Amino acid sequence: MQEKYVLHGKLVRDRIPQIIRADGAEPEVYVADPAEYRKRLRAKLEEEVAEYMEADETDAPEELADVLEVAFALAADLGVDPAQLEKIRASKAEQLGGFAERIVWTGNR
Repeated sequence: MQEKYVLHGKLVRDRIPQIIRADGAEPEVYVADPAEYRKRLRAKLEEEVAEYMEADETDAPEELADVLEVAFALAADLGVDPAQLEKIRASKAEQLGGFAERIVWTGNR
């Protein structure tokens, strides 16, 4: 059962070591320093986006939630809480719009 947890040095969610212990294994972990944490969060974002891109419609919402979790962690690392991040998103949407109208730009004349 422990083979599914062989992670070889990747950033994992906070409760993963507890889950591994509950399955009867002892995880080898350490806490990243701030610089390594930021680097690993960026790598995790790439990983989660790739998983979302490969997901079918059934799994896509869960993968998108993982992307959002990493985005919140990246924002927190920058000192921005979820409410502030939402305020920034809403402001940009007000100024520039969102993506609901499915507009594709092909250049200027």
